[in-house]
Amino acid sequence: MVFHAGDEAAAEGAIAAGCRFYAGYPITPSSEVMVHMVKRLAEVNGVFIQMEDEIGSIGALIGASWAGAKVLTATAGPGISLMTEGIGYAVITETPCVIIDVQRAGPSTGQATRPGQGDVMQVKWGAHGDNEIVALAPWSVQEMYELTIKAFNFAERFRVPAFLLADEGVGHLRETLVIHEEVEIFDRLKKRGEPPFGTEDPTGVPPMPAFGEGENLLITGSTHDERGFRKTADPGTHAKLTERLVRKVRDYKNEVIQTESYFMEDAEFGVVSFGFTARAAIQAVKTLRKEGLKVGMLRLVSIWPFADEAVAEMGRKCKAIYVPEMNRGQIAGEIRKYTSQPIIPIPKTNGEVFEPAEIVEAIRRNKI
Repeated sequence: MVFHAGDEAAAEGAIAAGCRFYAGYPITPSSEVMVHMVKRLAEVNGVFIQMEDEIGSIGALIGASWAGAKVLTATAGPGISLMTEGIGYAVITETPCVIIDVQRAGPSTGQATRPGQGDVMQVKWGAHGDNEIVALAPWSVQEMYELTIKAFNFAERFRVPAFLLADEGVGHLRETLVIHEEVEIFDRLKKRGEPPFGTEDPTGVPPMPAFGEGENLLITGSTHDERGFRKTADPGTHAKLTERLVRKVRDYKNEVIQTESYFMEDAEFGVVSFGFTARAAIQAVKTLRKEGLKVGMLRLVSIWPFADEAVAEMGRKCKAIYVPEMNRGQIAGEIRKYTSQPIIPIPKTNGEVFEPAEIVEAIRRNKI
């Protein structure tokens, strides 16, 4: 048991998951991840590279992953913007990588030292074309550690970029951390001679060999067949590839989706929250229940794939759903797809975290 900041805890989780390669560029409020990885990678014979920018960082991750390493970078919103083309390349080449996004108030440079949650849609839809990624949202130092391990497991399991969608609040929060002696680890599948980009199962994840292991590998961001040969003029090949890239995650979304429910047994009103904001939201719910208002809460531990069934279930039980988040309503907009009940956004974009009293007052003021 140790006392760590959230960013440091994420680095510890990466080491526990088997990460031995880090490439990144320092950016507030994620720089502490990088600093801690410098120290820890030296202790486990890993490799650390400070790149010239975030474009180089995602490129280095892709290369190291294809050399067989478990790889990590950490950044914030502006860095995600620069990485976006590389993230799309990682999607189509099915390259496992973990990206810690310690969100801050944007857009652009914005408030570099202040918290935000405005990257929710960016990590999912920033790269062009249809794709599926994994994104997890911690609300504590312990989860910064544990969800980083899960992010690596999902990246390896599905061969996708996996995001730890943190924010400045939880990244710089200091709490007690329990580092587990044993953790569940998933390593990418390897089968010699098997096609690295194809499987008879349309939802399948093919094995992933590494350069230097005797395989002839062709890696391209263009449409390709099971062996990696470019087939950009073949509609059938493109349709088959893109369908599998989506279905390999979407059809197994229940392996990823994780939520926590509070006071939902008798709830007439619902609150959906995630990340650091959920800490204030749960206190607000408790306050309102003491006043006699039957309020329940759903915490989204995973953001992508989205917890559509849990949200729909809340919609069937509750008269209205309130959504506090440090953006202009990105999750609120997603929730509207899955319920016809009134959705009341509670946005905050001034670079400050929520106080429970703010959420209490917003629900009182907008009571249906």
